[in-house]
Amino acid sequence: MRPARLGWKTAWPAAAALGVISSLNFDPVGIPFAMVAGVAGFIWLMRGLADASKRTVAVTGLCYGAGFMGPLIWWMNAVSSGAYIGLALAETLFFIPIALALRAACRLRAWPLWGAAVWVLGEWARGRFPFTGFPWGRLAHTSIDTPFSSYARLLAMPGTSAVLFVVAALVVVVVMGPGLRTRLGASAGILALLGIGAVLPTGIAGADGTRQVALVQGNVPGVFLTWPRGEILDLHVAETMRLVERIDAGDVPQPDMVLWPENATDIDPYADAAVRGEIETLSALLDAPILVGGLLNGPTSKTAYNSGVVWTADGPGDRYNKLKPVPFGEYVPFRKEAGAVVSRLGRDIPRDMLPGDEPGAMRIANTLIGDTICYDIAYDDVTRRAVDAGAQLMVVQTSNAAFTGTSQPEQQWDISRLRAIETGRWVVVPSTNGISGVVDPTGRSVERAPMHEPATLSAKVTLASGRTPAIVIGRYLEWLLVAAGLGAWWLGTRRRQEHSTP
Repeated sequence: MRPARLGWKTAWPAAAALGVISSLNFDPVGIPFAMVAGVAGFIWLMRGLADASKRTVAVTGLCYGAGFMGPLIWWMNAVSSGAYIGLALAETLFFIPIALALRAACRLRAWPLWGAAVWVLGEWARGRFPFTGFPWGRLAHTSIDTPFSSYARLLAMPGTSAVLFVVAALVVVVVMGPGLRTRLGASAGILALLGIGAVLPTGIAGADGTRQVALVQGNVPGVFLTWPRGEILDLHVAETMRLVERIDAGDVPQPDMVLWPENATDIDPYADAAVRGEIETLSALLDAPILVGGLLNGPTSKTAYNSGVVWTADGPGDRYNKLKPVPFGEYVPFRKEAGAVVSRLGRDIPRDMLPGDEPGAMRIANTLIGDTICYDIAYDDVTRRAVDAGAQLMVVQTSNAAFTGTSQPEQQWDISRLRAIETGRWVVVPSTNGISGVVDPTGRSVERAPMHEPATLSAKVTLASGRTPAIVIGRYLEWLLVAAGLGAWWLGTRRRQEHSTP
């Protein structure tokens, strides 16, 4: 199939439009398979630019990236317009090498497979650089609520992205040809991948008993960063006391554990006896341990940890420090230089949150939970490490208070749902103001609390003792795809050089 040659006058605006189409797959719009359609169009552009200059291809990638990332993370404006522009620009730049590598891969035989590897390479890079990366808007994330979501349990997120890319590539073949036989073969391939996804199993990875869990959503007292210190703690204490009363009245089952969200207290209970006493009293009244989310003091006055701590009437137990703190959100790289450009950074982020170094597998109520905190859930290695360490149930402590009224909570909720499928575990999400909820291992939303008000959820969940294929092979499959993506870039570039040599 020799695609029609395209020029920049067609490629650049088309790429921007295709990026926007891709973003419509995500909340707040949520059009199923919109990103598959957008990626298919992007593939068509790369094949049509086979003989174009690197500059033309690079700008085409830039246009697609801007069209995609701009609407996708519009919610970052809730933090500041500078944060939005900076993050959108940084993510957009990745699509320059993605476009160049994809154009090269499209010159090879079996190019849909090579192209899939290139796409995973791009997602791998975006999820790791700069700093801790930003693994948002992955092709795999669009599989939720479609038959393709089951691939997450078998092939993990990278493999699911690869499958969806192949579907997009086969759509291009169906539309562009050449020949009826080729188009029928591509159609059969799409139907086969769809059919396999429809019958692949999902569910619990080795049932191992049940636990009764309670999730406390205390809400936040106002606009982000405007409330007095300790106000969120007071709200969560008050809602937990209401839970105590409902348990005593027999309206709610006795919980085995009570889960508070991220930043439920901004006062370190290790350092404040009164706060510590409140938590221990609540645990005694509940007759259950509490997973406390809090901002805890670091080794110096200018550092802190974003942590989850198991707390009982007898004091603190296991603790998890967030593995992936957010740059320019929870810590400030190049603080002196960045502060000179954006003065509010020093006011809004007075302390740098330090990353933890241990997985979030913590023992609470004779159960190993896998704790993650907010954006942690988007990182494959964070959840994988927790499950490898024995986690029987996944917890996502989150705040999202900065993103009230935006599409960010729903986007994160869909990632949490996909993690349930991938890990074969129940996922429970306590949030300060929403989305708090419970997800079963098929990715189904079992319960959700109302947003932006105090609430408590109570649910019986099944623990898991096994590991899904995704957990076992996910990292190795990703390495293989990343290596194949690099190889496709090199081989495709070499092929063009050989053909252009007289």
